[in-house]
Amino acid sequence: MLRVAVIGSGPSGVYTAQSLVEQQAVPDIEVYVLDRLPCPYGLVRYGVAPDHEKIKSLQGNLRTVLEHPQVHFLGNVEVGAPGLGLRELHEIFHAVVFCVGAATDRHLGIPGENLPGSHSATDFVAWYSAHPDAAAARFALAARSAVVIGVGNVAVDVARILARGAAELATTDMPQGALGALADSRIEDVWMVGRRGPSQAKFTTKELRELGSLPGTQVLVRPEELALDPAYGDPSGLPAVGRRNVEVLRGWAERTAEGAAGPGPTRRIHLRFFLRPAEVVGDAATGVRAVRFERTAPDGHGGVTGTGEFEDIEGQLVLRSVGYRGTPQAGLPFDETRGTVPHLAGRVLRDGVPCPGAYVAGWIKRGPTGVIGTNRPCAKETTASLLEDAAALAERDTADDPVAALRLTGQTPVPWAGWLAIEAAEADWGHQLGRGTVKLPDWEGLLDAARATG
Repeated sequence: MLRVAVIGSGPSGVYTAQSLVEQQAVPDIEVYVLDRLPCPYGLVRYGVAPDHEKIKSLQGNLRTVLEHPQVHFLGNVEVGAPGLGLRELHEIFHAVVFCVGAATDRHLGIPGENLPGSHSATDFVAWYSAHPDAAAARFALAARSAVVIGVGNVAVDVARILARGAAELATTDMPQGALGALADSRIEDVWMVGRRGPSQAKFTTKELRELGSLPGTQVLVRPEELALDPAYGDPSGLPAVGRRNVEVLRGWAERTAEGAAGPGPTRRIHLRFFLRPAEVVGDAATGVRAVRFERTAPDGHGGVTGTGEFEDIEGQLVLRSVGYRGTPQAGLPFDETRGTVPHLAGRVLRDGVPCPGAYVAGWIKRGPTGVIGTNRPCAKETTASLLEDAAALAERDTADDPVAALRLTGQTPVPWAGWLAIEAAEADWGHQLGRGTVKLPDWEGLLDAARATG
């Protein structure tokens, strides 16, 4: 019997588990998927916007894997806590695959970044997605204007959630507290700002177009900023997504130039380009007042350079969406520059030498790149390396009962039955509120529900 621990139950972890149980070379294998949270699915549950039901439906595919008879989900297990590091895991399992993603956001490194009212978009997403770590979070939704720094899909998500009406969000699984706060929001202007041009923006066309379909919302784009992009006049050399993005933005720019405001918009989304954040303006007592940007210009090599011209954009709420970053893992080497664990085809490397029984997959392996589907080939590569090592790994003695051994380290695992109890509690909570399923937003509620397995 080969016992493997997979750390993380998001797509990379579940695809790793799937690859392990579907292969034929080592049929006698048991996979234990461990997660710090009592709930599975990782960013599919806690990172996909609640109004993106089609993407969230991927949970059904992940569920099928986690219900496989050779796969065991154990939530509420914190790897790296006292008593459960890599050494202890190797006493329980023959191999450990870390699929922990990129848990923190990148920083801007500018003055005022940490003033009250300035937050990472990661924290905002966690709040409206009911991540239990964000249960006590507060955001300045009484603001008149919000500034979103970044032009990727996460930036589009948070801008859309800020502009979307609460009545539409009530049909989602958004937690009741976040829904109520957004219903009371006074934000009228949402500014989404990028330091480079439209042809280099990271959002996908589908996400971008959604901004233009929000009821009561007007999208404003400045033609003169789009024209600064060398590829704007002739986008034929761009990848397909870039060409489509430019077409969408050109249509909005034409309407903006014509002053076509539409039938009484209640909110406005401003898309701005070639502006680099230089300072978050405000003070510790009153919080954020504005973001100061430096105008940039193309440098002829795919980047931008500062022009020395500055512009302040008013905002009492700032959400920074400039990318994710991996964090060091207990007992593993870490590349601080890349924010990843050094590896060779998924085998963890310490000073260039493989660490026996330690593997990585997903963002902690390759960095925060690709889409959800990118995790499949990534997981298969790591699985292939592990299976090549399986004969040697299986020679080690490990615990007879992994769950009991985890409990001896001070953990209180939530099994699959506990997750099913959480699902039932969320469905019941939504019914009481006159909504569909509504997520439980805090640790206490989740763990109380998990215990009600009878």
